[in-house]
Amino acid sequence: MSTINLQEHLVSSEEVLKGVFLHVKRDTVSLPDGASTYREYIVHPGAVMIIPLIEASDGTVSVLMERQYRYPVGSVMIEFPAGKLDPGETPLACARRELREETGYTAREWARAGLLHPGISYSTEFIEIWFARGLSEGQSELDAGEFLEVFTATAQQIQDWCRSGQITDGKSLTGALWLQNVLSGVWSVEWQTPEALHEGA
Repeated sequence: MSTINLQEHLVSSEEVLKGVFLHVKRDTVSLPDGASTYREYIVHPGAVMIIPLIEASDGTVSVLMERQYRYPVGSVMIEFPAGKLDPGETPLACARRELREETGYTAREWARAGLLHPGISYSTEFIEIWFARGLSEGQSELDAGEFLEVFTATAQQIQDWCRSGQITDGKSLTGALWLQNVLSGVWSVEWQTPEALHEGA
């Protein structure tokens, strides 16, 4: 482990923008060598991404995916279901809510996979990755102004789309890595019911 001091320390902070969604701050920080500089970044409440598995009776597995137009990049993107945390909401509660609202599905079992930071140089955002299985179909409840298409894909199709550049969304590329390693048995996750996960919290 390195003993080099890399820590930066807050000197002062100012708000640059407070929008409906985006909250941008500019901080003055002191650097390890004693100099000072600015750090501009987006304050984000955090989010979840769900990898919902549909297990057939013959043992094959498919995955619920979404297509959604993303205005900043001007393109319809292929993604795993995801959404941001509401105030006071736990990641599991958020994952269950987002899966139901965006796809209409509920899950019998859940497994927390890991954590990713999609924009470490300019955002506080973190995304918890959750697997879901034992899915039951229902009615989606999309937010006003939210339009997306839910579809199923095989794990191989998802890997092919990552390789070909059809999937370029960072969180979904990470999700594909988790999916490949969990299905192959290289990485393990602990499946539990939401009730058991809540009791163990």
